[in-house]
Amino acid sequence: MSQIRRGAIEYCVLALLESRDRYGLEITKALIDANELVTSEGTIYPLLTRLRNEELVDTYIQESSEGPPRRYYRLTPAGHTALGVFREQWARFRDSVDDVLRGGRP
Repeated sequence: MSQIRRGAIEYCVLALLESRDRYGLEITKALIDANELVTSEGTIYPLLTRLRNEELVDTYIQESSEGPPRRYYRLTPAGHTALGVFREQWARFRDSVDDVLRGGRP
């Protein structure tokens, strides 16, 4: 399960950013709350850097009333496209796995 989780986390991050911009700790908390998809910030920040390098997200700094400025992440057009492709592929993959788990019965 950990390998499936690891492969899907980046798309979960993109999906979280689809509705609104978020900062790193906010993304981490959302993924922890989602049945502990991640367990620490240490998992998310390298992933966010990679998504930024791949131009799937971009960032901006915003002042915070609760401490230092925060780096917010937002989905780019390429990120929207990648998320859409993943959704289609995930649905087919999920359905195929479900079919096999049911003994090949649709």
